[in-house]
Amino acid sequence: MPEPEAVRRMMVYNRELQHAGVLLGCDGLHPPSMGARISFAEGKGRVVDGPFTEAREVLGGYWMIDVGSLAEAVEWARRCPAGPDEIIEVRQVQELADFPQEIRAVVAGDGMPA
Repeated sequence: MPEPEAVRRMMVYNRELQHAGVLLGCDGLHPPSMGARISFAEGKGRVVDGPFTEAREVLGGYWMIDVGSLAEAVEWARRCPAGPDEIIEVRQVQELADFPQEIRAVVAGDGMPA
């Protein structure tokens, strides 16, 4: 569990994101020991319960923000009061326009079997 002061600093940061109008959502995640993984290597879902000993890096939470550029997202991430052992990865959410037309057609239902 995090220290109360670390949580306080994070709540201040979250409020800054909210007041700037860029925060769409954020959540912390339970550790992998409380989760499960489903792999599809053999064509059907195979479930493995956590913990996952081969996991070297673990996602502990996320922020979903709506900003105008990668540079702006990076600047928000740099302002986060993260600890010395924490890393923030900034990634863009895929949108339908990012895919070729044949994929957009399938999503729209034009390429689905009847």
